[in-house]
Amino acid sequence: MATRPPIGLPKLSRRSRILLVIGSIFLLFLLVGSRLLSTYVNWLWFGEVGFRSVFTTMIWTRLALFLAVGALVGGLLALSLWVAYRSRPVFVPVSSADDPLARYRSTIVQRVRLFGIGVPVLIGLIAGSAAQNDWQLVQLMFNGTEFGITDPQFGKDLGFYAFTLPFITWLISWLFVAVALAFFGSLVIHYIFGGIRLAGKGGQLAAPARVQLSIIAGVFVLIYAADYFFERYELLFSSRNALFSGATYTDLNAVLPAKLILMFIAAFCAVAFFAGAFLRNLQLPAIATALLVLSSILVGAAWPAVVQQFSVRPNENAKEAMSIQRNIEATRAAFGLTPDKVVTEDYAGSTTASSTQIRGEQSSINTISNVRLLDPNILAPTFTQREGRENFYGFPEKLDVDRYTIDGKTQDYIVAAREIKTSGLTETQGGWINRHMVFTHGNGFVAAPANTVNSAIEDSSDQGGFPIFKVSDLATKGPIKVDQPRIYFGELATDPYAIVGGKNGDTPMEYDTPTSTVSYEGKGGVPIDSLFNKLIFTMHHAERNILFSSQIGEGAKIMYNRNPRDRVSKVAPWLTLDGDPYPAVVNGKITWIVDGYTTLENYPYAQRTQLGEATTDSLSGVVRQDNRTISYIRNSVKATVDAYDGTVSLYAIDEQDPVLKAWQNVFPGTVKPKSEISKELSEHFRYPEDLFKVQRELLSKYHVSDAVEFFSQKTFWNVPTDPTEDANGAAAKQPPYYVLAQAPGQTKNTFQITSALTLLNRQFLASWVSVSSDPEDYGRIRVLRLPTTGASQVEGPGQVQNRFQTTPEVTENRTLFNNPSVRVRFGNLLTLPVAGGLLYVEPIYIQRTDANSFPQLARVLVSFGNKVGFAPTINEALDEVFGAGTGDTATNPGTNQPPPTTQPGTTQPPTTGGGSGSAEMDQAVQALNAAITHLREAQKSGNFAEQGKALAELDAATKKYDEAKAKQGQGSQPPSSPGAAPSPTPPPTGGG
Repeated sequence: MATRPPIGLPKLSRRSRILLVIGSIFLLFLLVGSRLLSTYVNWLWFGEVGFRSVFTTMIWTRLALFLAVGALVGGLLALSLWVAYRSRPVFVPVSSADDPLARYRSTIVQRVRLFGIGVPVLIGLIAGSAAQNDWQLVQLMFNGTEFGITDPQFGKDLGFYAFTLPFITWLISWLFVAVALAFFGSLVIHYIFGGIRLAGKGGQLAAPARVQLSIIAGVFVLIYAADYFFERYELLFSSRNALFSGATYTDLNAVLPAKLILMFIAAFCAVAFFAGAFLRNLQLPAIATALLVLSSILVGAAWPAVVQQFSVRPNENAKEAMSIQRNIEATRAAFGLTPDKVVTEDYAGSTTASSTQIRGEQSSINTISNVRLLDPNILAPTFTQREGRENFYGFPEKLDVDRYTIDGKTQDYIVAAREIKTSGLTETQGGWINRHMVFTHGNGFVAAPANTVNSAIEDSSDQGGFPIFKVSDLATKGPIKVDQPRIYFGELATDPYAIVGGKNGDTPMEYDTPTSTVSYEGKGGVPIDSLFNKLIFTMHHAERNILFSSQIGEGAKIMYNRNPRDRVSKVAPWLTLDGDPYPAVVNGKITWIVDGYTTLENYPYAQRTQLGEATTDSLSGVVRQDNRTISYIRNSVKATVDAYDGTVSLYAIDEQDPVLKAWQNVFPGTVKPKSEISKELSEHFRYPEDLFKVQRELLSKYHVSDAVEFFSQKTFWNVPTDPTEDANGAAAKQPPYYVLAQAPGQTKNTFQITSALTLLNRQFLASWVSVSSDPEDYGRIRVLRLPTTGASQVEGPGQVQNRFQTTPEVTENRTLFNNPSVRVRFGNLLTLPVAGGLLYVEPIYIQRTDANSFPQLARVLVSFGNKVGFAPTINEALDEVFGAGTGDTATNPGTNQPPPTTQPGTTQPPTTGGGSGSAEMDQAVQALNAAITHLREAQKSGNFAEQGKALAELDAATKKYDEAKAKQGQGSQPPSSPGAAPSPTPPPTGGG
């Protein structure tokens, strides 16, 4: 009976082979060419910023890992396939109608090199590509340093857990992959070539197949034994207990011994597999496998569960006390919350204070005189509309807070760089030349005193309530001296590139002022005046205009990666960057400051924290952190980016950080020592927001030092939700706030970041936390611990916000807030220590609902104890809470004279003689009604000038009514007029 010839692939002709080779080369070019092009473009950029050593170190490390892991995985697979093929049975039918494997055998035999080399090479390429992403882990292994601190269980230096153990775990994982693939590959070859037969009772296994598979299985189990050994150390990162991280009682007394037992069992099983390789009986390896599986279930899983259920759970507070204590100490050390860095003191939280007390206490005067009324998260549209100038300029969604000393006075300012915003170009303006060669840079630095707004008296063009801008740009030399106001690098640089130095003939092309153009003269950017570089960037950006534009000539440069945060991220990929870079004027230059963190995932016993969750709050306009696990963080590096030439500088501010030292070993010379930080630069350093958010999250639990109290959780605190956000939205955490204030224990005003913390699942205030940003006191954490029981409890932000919105003075102004054509926005609710208590201040902004409107300050809310002040200015609001004259501390802090004799908490002025006041009352009511009628008519007509006059009349009438009512011994609030029309613009607001 004739048999069918083996089925295989037909042989290719010479021409077909040539076409196949050409096609393969073209495909390889498509796959690799873009990567090579991107690599060259990055190489040019790193040369521009002077960090090419970082780029080459990364490239060589990635390449070495790619080759090493690729050779390991692909090499072991190739060796396994070669051994299996060479040891295949000799007498195997090459063709059989009843043999389904015949065609596969024939195909492999005809193309043995393709399968024996091609498949391992492909697998190696995939493995190498995956492994090269872990270059940081490998570099830390070879450059790690010691912490000088040992763990409490094994006595090993923490550097082992930070740098060595992650590499060992990574290596074991790849060994598992390599051996498993080798086993699977040899199994397939032995099966195809008859070394393994499934026919018959129990099948058949040829001796070569048995030897090879047993040896590979033994190696796999031996790696398993090594893995059990190192898993003991990983118990110190355990998350078995939801309350704390670290090895629990069960981990130490059940799992740890189980790991050792399983390690010895796995080693015995490996020996059994090796022995089975040379014995015809496979019972020993089978028994060993069963023993390994059974012991894993009983010893590795069941026994710890029994200990947890019957020993730990009934006595958990006592059993876990040691582990909790270790967790407390490790967490404080890992997150910078040790007692030498955190100063905690009890604070009375007084709910009463007089004007005399406020004006007689210098710390209260210093704090109140600098109360911030401008909210940087709200006022970006106001900055844009009033100081944005051209449509292609703009400001970030969130502005920043910094401090400056002008005319000998230091105060905080809302600051922003006026950047280029090409997304604002009109359709006719937005051509390629305008977008990339004409509108290339911003112009100027804009600052506004954070505690002051203008008034109608100061600015007759509107009714006040706007920031008082201090501008330094090409046209204006403001009080903050800026020598080079042009901004080529900023947060709004969203276009992938800008080409500078282009000329139309001999005329520069870059827009500079309405009457002039300019050609860039800085050192930033990559030269693009050569044909080769033009061709490179044409292909990279897929833009033919770059190649064919005659306006890109000698001296032209291309700028890319222009966002300050992106630039720092590329030159220091080992840093975790704060989500909110900010501009500062340092020595006449606009400089972006970016905070960099060194982090670790594995710090023994430290609380494992989700970075994204800990740093997310109601704040918008900032970059959100990835939600990855950390158990250690340090603000070790301050980075700066020059807004004109893009120069990136890294400065070490925590030179004792072991993680920073390790990275300095990896990239020597890239981080400048702390001694090179200029005094002018250090004066603008802020304690970073994201670090503070992580620390306050942990401080809410880890202010507790006793393990038993920690277990009970009864004294835990909580980060409050932001009460000023829309109640219909998701409850987001209240963000921390930068303020200039004098906290208890300080001798002067300091620029600091602050936050209130409430009781766990309660709204009463538990503590007030602040961290100084001043150079002489930088990083010192102060905690004011408030009474948490009885009548002495202090209301928290949510309760105060509720009091604000339900106080009669506010509800009587519903007509102002419920106008459908006006949007009311509550500003940041500040909590400030004053006179032994907590002062709450909240600005209220209004904004018309049309597209071109912008917020302006309308009212100020103030609360102290159970008193609320609601007025157009903070001066008046303070007077309502503490008594007449207190508001002088906000505008005239040097005036420290006793106030007129009035009762605290009232607004009535001293009574002057003269009549019953009934006629005056009638006149005042008539004036109020007339003013309201005038305002309603002005609003209907849309005449803003008349509205301004009506508002001024209404303000004057209100004051007359107050005076008349005071003479009668009554309150000072005017009657609510249900028919009063709401005002789209606020009444005049004074400086504040």
